[in-house]
Amino acid sequence: MANCNNAAKDNFFYPRSRYYGTFTPETLAFNANLQEFSQKVAYISALETGGKLPPEQAYKQVKTLWKQLKRSRKALGISPNLYPDNQ
Repeated sequence: MANCNNAAKDNFFYPRSRYYGTFTPETLAFNANLQEFSQKVAYISALETGGKLPPEQAYKQVKTLWKQLKRSRKALGISPNLYPDNQ
């Protein structure tokens, strides 16, 4: 029963959306990294907005997360122009 409660709690705190893009292991891994980045930025923003985190510290944390996401994209070999604009 404890595992069921942990799974429900994890799904609540760390929801995952399904991946709709072209499937490759690399794009799927990057999508997971992108979702994690998004969740962490949301938490940092909420803490800063609530006065629990100074703006400078929030900025530094988001900047660090962004650099990690960029490194992840490069390590996975995903082009920044994977999906060109449809203009």
